[in-house]
Amino acid sequence: METKLTLRLNDSVIERAKIYARSHRISLSKMIESYLDSITKQKEVEKRISITPLVESLSGVIELPADFDFKREYRDYLEEKYK
Repeated sequence: METKLTLRLNDSVIERAKIYARSHRISLSKMIESYLDSITKQKEVEKRISITPLVESLSGVIELPADFDFKREYRDYLEEKYK
């Protein structure tokens, strides 16, 4: 469903946007819709993938070989722990 929306924007911004839209062969409405869609999706992704400051500060502290097997190491750790 499409709904009409009224926006109040600076005249020069509107003119530049029209020129941009025309040169990219896209309607001004479609351009604004795409922009709003992309920034709102981006925020959704950021909310789902939230990294705490502590985890972020620890990122990159340890360098492991490319063939490091996390599952095997964790299994070995648990076997040792629960002997």
